[in-house]
Amino acid sequence: MFTTIIMPSLLGFAIFMCGMKLMELALFRLGGTSLLNLLQRSTRTPLHGLLLGTASTAFLQSSTAVTALSISLVNSRMLPFSRTLGIILGTNIGSCLTTELIGLNIFHLAKPILIFSLALWGISSLLIESRLFPSFSSWSGNVMLRSIAIVLFGFGLLLLGISTMQSIGPSLKQTEMYSWFLAQSQTTLLWGVLTGAILTACFHSSSAVIAMIMGIAAIDSLPLELCIAIVLGSNIGTCATAILASIGGTRGGQLVALSHLLLNVFGALLFYPFIDLLATAVLWTTDSLPSAIAHSQTLFNIICCFIALPICYAKWITRLDQV
Repeated sequence: MFTTIIMPSLLGFAIFMCGMKLMELALFRLGGTSLLNLLQRSTRTPLHGLLLGTASTAFLQSSTAVTALSISLVNSRMLPFSRTLGIILGTNIGSCLTTELIGLNIFHLAKPILIFSLALWGISSLLIESRLFPSFSSWSGNVMLRSIAIVLFGFGLLLLGISTMQSIGPSLKQTEMYSWFLAQSQTTLLWGVLTGAILTACFHSSSAVIAMIMGIAAIDSLPLELCIAIVLGSNIGTCATAILASIGGTRGGQLVALSHLLLNVFGALLFYPFIDLLATAVLWTTDSLPSAIAHSQTLFNIICCFIALPICYAKWITRLDQV
């Protein structure tokens, strides 16, 4: 069990998270300063905030980073609480980009992407050191090309990590614990919601948990309804990082974390009775189970965000800025 399940799972998860962090850091280096300025200038209305939150999360590949940044801005009083609500809604939509890419089943491209990114890094180093291209040795050109190489390398690691985690599927199906979990989930899908919430809270990455579930589901080990329940739970679990980031901060920062939690909890409660309907709807769009899981997360987050968006325009929301 250790060599066939635990070790590949830990190794694959470590590779996946390393790739995610490399992408996050490199992308933030490319556009972090501009993003900070945009967050301050372009959140006049909740709709503006939603669009900005979606774009920035899709760019940075991390809803946690954007949420934590929003809490920091509110704690430093550079942004009022009411102007972060749209951003929080947008982060849920933007985070779906990673799972949608994973759902394309392009894991065979992991090694070519890694090789190409290393080659790009090498070329950038040669050009920077070369006297034939003195203009390229400028700081901006250096940062851009090398950051792109790191983003590609991180994406390659992400795909490689998922492929490694997928390898546990056949062995996992044969364990008693897995059989017990499937038996329990047939009585109530709340087991799936609880599992998704706990795993995401522990790993601090809903993308990693959903990617792991997509990998296992790819070999027909999990029913789609259970996978969707785990997705709902992972949306709740991702709030743990924001709650931790708000501890010891201002009341406004704590309200940002609370609003994030309430959005995802009520969204999960709203969709839980309709998991079967959601599963049927996404199966109309694709025959691939991993893609269906990715589509269910996207559809769930988009609907929840546009249900919650009108509430963000309520006048009592702005009064909380003075509390």
